Amino acid sequence: MSHGVHEVQHQVEHELDHEAHDHGGGHRGAKPPESNNKRIALLIAVIALFLAFSETLGKSAQTAALSYNVESSNLWAFYQAKTLRQTTLQAAAELLKLDRMKLAAEGPTDAFKTALNRRIETWDATVARYESEPRQREVRKDVNLNPPYGEGRRELSALAIAAEHKRDTAMERYHNYEIGSAAYQIGIVMASAAVLTGIMLLAYAAGGLGIVGLIFTGFGLLAPTLPHDVLHWVEHFFVASGAH
Repeated sequence: MSHGVHEVQHQVEHELDHEAHDHGGGHRGAKPPESNNKRIALLIAVIALFLAFSETLGKSAQTAALSYNVESSNLWAFYQAKTLRQTTLQAAAELLKLDRMKLAAEGPTDAFKTALNRRIETWDATVARYESEPRQREVRKDVNLNPPYGEGRRELSALAIAAEHKRDTAMERYHNYEIGSAAYQIGIVMASAAVLTGIMLLAYAAGGLGIVGLIFTGFGLLAPTLPHDVLHWVEHFFVASGAH
């Protein structure tokens, strides 16, 4: 919880203590809105409770995202090392095949020249593919989150993609919890302002923000990708509408 929210809560507690002291002293006049203040204080306590949950879950999701990011980086590094070894061994094997073919012939034969030209063309095509190799991104729902473990290039690639997907999901959870925490904190500030000013509309707004925070906390727990998917759908809808 931020330092500013702590300060506001401290001021509200001081105000409540002051009102209770004045009421106990037998001051005459208008009845203070003590019942409203107690309700608002209860609202602040409930919002603070959910704020604690949201910040704890957000920190856990952030830690998981960092862990999966490191895991995917390590897997891709292993994948690249395997690729370098494979390319080196493949090139050496092809050179040995050409040498064997050359030794088998007494001189430069047409077969040897043809094989040599074919190998040069293949390597040129491979170099061009390394320069530009477009690939369709994996669809989120099609990613296998539990691929078979192995140290081959295919297995490493599948494991790295799965780790990236888990990292992205954890980050989306974290963003939902952060939005929920922000709503809770603003709600606490507005509820505290309602105690200080007596404006009940601020208390109702604080309750609404608490509900908003609860919704985003629920998204983080149950459907972390839903807000992003909705925004993506709306963006595509407006782009399609503009195209027409």
